[in-house]
Amino acid sequence: MNATTESPDTITEAGPSAGPSADPAKADLRPAQGTSSRRWPKAGRLIRNRLLLAIPITTAVSMVTFWLASIAPFDPLVAYLGPRFERASAEERAQLAAQLGLDDSWIAIWGRSARDLLLHGDLGQSRSLARPVSEVLAERLPWTLLLAGAGLLLAVVLSLVLGVSAACRPGSLVDRVASGLSYAVQGLPPFVLALVAIGVFSLALGWLPVAGVAEGGADPTWGSIARHIILPAAVLGLSQVPWLLLNVRSSVLAALTEDHVTAARSRGLPERTVVWRNALPGALLPFITVIGARLPELVTGALLVEAVFSWPGLAAATVDAATSGDFPLLAAVTALTCFAVLVGSMIADAVYLLVDPRVDDA
Repeated sequence: MNATTESPDTITEAGPSAGPSADPAKADLRPAQGTSSRRWPKAGRLIRNRLLLAIPITTAVSMVTFWLASIAPFDPLVAYLGPRFERASAEERAQLAAQLGLDDSWIAIWGRSARDLLLHGDLGQSRSLARPVSEVLAERLPWTLLLAGAGLLLAVVLSLVLGVSAACRPGSLVDRVASGLSYAVQGLPPFVLALVAIGVFSLALGWLPVAGVAEGGADPTWGSIARHIILPAAVLGLSQVPWLLLNVRSSVLAALTEDHVTAARSRGLPERTVVWRNALPGALLPFITVIGARLPELVTGALLVEAVFSWPGLAAATVDAATSGDFPLLAAVTALTCFAVLVGSMIADAVYLLVDPRVDDA
């Protein structure tokens, strides 16, 4: 009788407390669900602190840009006057340099630019393009963002598909090919990949256009843009795949040995479900950090790819500004690039904080 009466009580008392911990997968999810509402304020503080930090960093970068432009061996008057430079006398050149403020120190030029930006929102006038810097950025920045976004999306998709496939079958043909190509592409600069892609797919096979966004100088259409972006986006994406793919592979390999994945397999779930729903979510946390760390390389690669494919983004304007000593345009492009990298890294860290319960503070 004692055994009979004690058994239900024991089961009843143990049942509610043992139920959730019996499944490691569910136990792992409970802290994240219970603390998610408390993590949003921490993410907000992280974003606030990073934005406050981005202001002095971007300011310092702009100052360094003005200083480097001042010591560059390029005469801004050559770009400003063009063919008239050779015909202008020394007195005319000196007078024009004084009018443009080129004889002033770089810190004085930077100070005037900063004052105009803060007081009037004026980014200045581009001497090399003879247009306001704001117009140049408004015209060219969307093209750079389109190319960088397409390249990043392609890199993320390829890395996830190939990395997960390689991790699920270590030593298989997919694993050997994906890992081997990743190590090979790691050592190739984006412009080398671009030249190879042009030689194979444009010149040899004739499948895709070489450069630009439209044929024969015609106005671009959505169809022409979609056709012309394939090669540059593919090159930019492939240049980022090695680091992302190898990270996904190693993270998924480690996740497949964790307890909650083993518990999911013991319940008889299909392997595809175990991998994509149980192993991959935890493996994506380091992947998010790697994406944030690769943003500077993505921006640099985008500018190189733009130059090779004559993409109408910021690359050509940056080169012109650097070679002609165009202080306003060069500083605006550099500061904007720096700020974009800082914001991208901030977003990656904020997402990591929100989805990983092990990260306690920003």
